[in-house]
Amino acid sequence: MGTKTQDETAAEAAAKPAEPEAADTADTTDATGVTKVDATKADAVDADEADDADELVVVEEVAPARSGGVFQGAAAVVSAALGVIGLSGGWLGTVAAARANIVGQLETKQSASVADQIQALYGDSWQVTALIAGAFALAALVVGFVVLVRPAFGAPDQVQAPWIKSVAWAGVALGVIGLLLAIAKYSDLIYGLPSTS
Repeated sequence: MGTKTQDETAAEAAAKPAEPEAADTADTTDATGVTKVDATKADAVDADEADDADELVVVEEVAPARSGGVFQGAAAVVSAALGVIGLSGGWLGTVAAARANIVGQLETKQSASVADQIQALYGDSWQVTALIAGAFALAALVVGFVVLVRPAFGAPDQVQAPWIKSVAWAGVALGVIGLLLAIAKYSDLIYGLPSTS
């Protein structure tokens, strides 16, 4: 009775739960009671934290680039286009000049002096063209200026794209040139009416 057969010993060994091997366990406790962490688990945790840190850095770098640049860019292009129109007055200036010419012909009497006839037929239409060109130039100047000063009143983390600044400066420059030309045309400094004396 005191001895066990091989079959009984094998049955008892099978009934006991299998103990995990030291290499497979993540944490082990040594004789002093200090828990040791498996190196592979610690590396995996560090790698996950590093990945999270990288993702946070990427989000921080992408966030400032997202701004309301679409509307600022569109306004800068509009400013430049208005500046180009302001140099000549465009189609609207041509139509207004033709209308002023017709009105001058209808209102001018046959007995009017030559100077009055020239002013009514050509001078008024020239000045109307200058006024419309000046209006377009002033609009280009105002829109370009608003685009340039917009970042000062917006969110501080938003950065304006360099091309927006360049196009807005072009619109401002064209607006100033067009405004000066319009003033010169209206005051007869450029192509003034011929004198009749």
